[in-house]
Amino acid sequence: VYRISRRTQKFPKSGKKGSELGEYDPLTQADSEDESEEDDLVLSYPRNGLGRDSCLGPGSSKLRGGRSGRFVGNAVRTAFFLVPLVCAMLLVLLCAFLIPCQKGELEKRPQWERALGEAGGITPPALALWDIDGDSVDDVLLGVTEWPNDTHPTQGNKGYSAMALSAVSGQVLWKKIMREWVMYIQCGLQNGVQQSRVCLLISKSVLMISYLSSGKTLWLAQLKSIESQVVLLPDIQGDSVPDLLISTLPADTAMDLSLTLISGQTGARLGHSVPFNISGQGKLIGPLLHETQQGAYFILFGLGNIKAISLCDIYVRATGKMPINQALRRKDPVWDGLKAKTNSSTFIHIFGGAEDVVFLLPLVAGFDNNHNSLDTVSNLNSTRSDWVLVYGSSKLSVLRQKDLRKEWTFNSAAIHSEPATGHFNNDGILDIFIQHSENGVMKAQIIDGANGHRLWSAEFVCPRLDLETSAISTSMGLSAFLFWASEPIRPQNVTKTTVKPLIRRLFLLHPTFPTILLELTSTTDTAVTSAVSYQEHQKDASYITVSSRPTSGSQPSACIVKSMSLRAAITKGQIVRLNETNKTEKPVKPGTFEVTKFFRRLSFKRQVRQ
Repeated sequence: VYRISRRTQKFPKSGKKGSELGEYDPLTQADSEDESEEDDLVLSYPRNGLGRDSCLGPGSSKLRGGRSGRFVGNAVRTAFFLVPLVCAMLLVLLCAFLIPCQKGELEKRPQWERALGEAGGITPPALALWDIDGDSVDDVLLGVTEWPNDTHPTQGNKGYSAMALSAVSGQVLWKKIMREWVMYIQCGLQNGVQQSRVCLLISKSVLMISYLSSGKTLWLAQLKSIESQVVLLPDIQGDSVPDLLISTLPADTAMDLSLTLISGQTGARLGHSVPFNISGQGKLIGPLLHETQQGAYFILFGLGNIKAISLCDIYVRATGKMPINQALRRKDPVWDGLKAKTNSSTFIHIFGGAEDVVFLLPLVAGFDNNHNSLDTVSNLNSTRSDWVLVYGSSKLSVLRQKDLRKEWTFNSAAIHSEPATGHFNNDGILDIFIQHSENGVMKAQIIDGANGHRLWSAEFVCPRLDLETSAISTSMGLSAFLFWASEPIRPQNVTKTTVKPLIRRLFLLHPTFPTILLELTSTTDTAVTSAVSYQEHQKDASYITVSSRPTSGSQPSACIVKSMSLRAAITKGQIVRLNETNKTEKPVKPGTFEVTKFFRRLSFKRQVRQ
C-alpha cells in the first residue's frame, strides 16, 4: 500500500508533486531515491506489456527500434566473425589443394629420355637448340651415328644422320641422312628470298643449309678439311642476307689455315679461299668475329696463338675488289696502330708466345649456352666484348678488347674444360667458373671477373669426364651454375674414394648459399655434351644432356639424349653441404627448411646479354 501511494504521489492527477517545494521529509526523500533507482530499472522495459498496446503507444515504437538495432548489431557481429572464418577456410583450401597441384604440374613438365644410335667415343656429337615447331620451346637438333640393322659394327658401315627431336616429347620431327659424321649444327640464319628459318649442318667436307621445319636441303657447299664452326658476318654482297666465313685446315705438312667466304643466300664461294701460313701448333682458336668500338670488323684466329685480320682485307684478298658494304671499309685507329707496331701489313698480334692458347671466348652472359646460334641478335654483343683467355693450360686472364691488355691474371692448375661466365656476386661484372682434374680430384673454382680473386672453390672425386659448366640466369639477377662431378671430398672420406663406385652427379650451385649444393640427378652414364633451353612463360629451363651408356656384349655404347626440367628436378633435389671452412658471407649455418624453401622458389630467365 505504501509503494502504491508513493507512486500515486509521484504522478498526481493535477501534475503537481505530493510535497510542497521547500519542504524536506527525510523518510520521503530516502524512499524517493530508492524508487528512482527501481523506476530506472523498470523503465528500461515497456510497462504495459509486450502485447497490450501493440503499435499504438510510444513504448511499442521504442521496442521496434530496439529490436531492429539489436538485429543489425548481431548481423554486423556475425559478419565480422564469419568473414575471417571463411577467409581462413579458403586459405586452408589453397594450401591443401593449389600448392600440391603446382608441385604436381612441375613434376609433369616435359622430361624424357631417348636412345639414338652409337655414342661415338669421347668426341661430343653436334648439338643445337632451336624452336622448330613454333611452340616457343627450343627443340633439339643432334648429329647421330647409327649401325645398319643387318651388319656387324665396323668402321666402314657406319651410318650418319642429323635429327630434330621435339622438346616436349623427344619424338623425332625429322631425320636427314648424311654422308659424313656431323661435326656442328648451327641455327638462326634466315633465307633472304623466302624468309624461312634454316639450320647449318657441317661435316668434314660439306657445308649444308636445311630448312628447320623439314630438314630438306636449301643449298650445300663442297669444301675440304673443314675445321671450325661457321662465323656469321655482316651482309657483304648487298643482298640483305648475312654472309658466312669458315676455316679449313688441310692435313699436310704446310699446315696452312684457310679462311673461306660463303654467300648466305646461295652457298657460293665469294672469291677463293685465303690461306695463311701461321707458325705454331696446338688447338685451333676461332675464327671469331670482333667489332671494335669504332665499328671496324676483324676476324680472330690462330693455332695456339691469336692473330687478327681485317674482314675487309680478307674480302679484298679473296675477290680482288673492295666490298660494297661501306661498313666493312671502316677503320679503327687503335687497331690499325697495333698492326703498324707489328711491322706487318696483314696481321695484328693479339696474343702468343711460349705458352699456347687453350681457350678464347667472348666475355658475355650465356655464351657457353648459345655458341651454336647464328641468330644476329644473339651474336651482336659477343663481337664487341672483352675475352676470357686461358693460356699455358693454367693461366686465366681477361683480355681487354680496347687495347689488347690483360685486365688481370689468375694462376691455376691445368684447366681442362671451357670456362663458363655468370654473375656470382652483385657487382654487375661477369664472373668465371673453371675446373681442373688431376690425381683423382676435380677442383671447381669461381673467379671474380672484376679483379681475378677467387670467390668460391670446392673439391670433388674426379668424375672422369670433360664437360663444360652451364651458367643460367635466375629471376633475382644472380646466376645458378650447373656442373657434373662426383661426391664432394671431405677430410673424413678422402681415403674411401677409391673403393666406392663412381657415380656422376649433376649439381646446382647458387651464390645465396655458397656452402650448399643441390644434387639434381645422378647416373653412371658419361655425359659428353649439354645445353640449356629456356621456357619464358613457365620461368623454367630444360637441361639437355647427351651421354654415353655402356651396353652389354660387343655392342658399342649407346647415345642417350635426356631432357630434364630444372624446376621439377629441384623439387626432388638432395641438399649436399660442403665444408663449412669455405669462406661465406653467412656466419650461421642455414637450416634445411630455409634452403629448401629458397630453391623451390627459384625461377629462371634467359640470359641478359651485356
